Amino acid sequence: MAYATVVAACQIAAVHAEEIVVIVSPQNPATRMFTEQASQFFLGKSPMFTPVDMPESSPVRAQFYQKVTGKDVSEVAAIWARLVFTGRAAAPVVYRSSAEVKKAVAANPRAIGYIEKSALDDTVKAILAIP
Repeated sequence: MAYATVVAACQIAAVHAEEIVVIVSPQNPATRMFTEQASQFFLGKSPMFTPVDMPESSPVRAQFYQKVTGKDVSEVAAIWARLVFTGRAAAPVVYRSSAEVKKAVAANPRAIGYIEKSALDDTVKAILAIP
């Protein structure tokens, strides 16, 4: 019985999972990115882009990090805590919504973020789709 409940819960979650896109400013020359590259930027392994983030409680954030890095939100927070503590990087600025992430990314050609595909508009450029 417990197995059936877990399967049903996973099916419901899959129905509500939305495609996520990695975005940059239209002024940024990047046109495409691979998942592995996005992982590098969002785990602080490359300074080429300045990542911006959603709140830790955001289901979009959890889905993004699981699919792109294979890590959950707490693992990613621990990675950033170590980077900040050692002075190797500054943690991504956290914005409350996709609209705020879009605004921040649009204003900074070095910024990179992620939002739900349904929130995408011409103020930013999608360079990676995450189903």
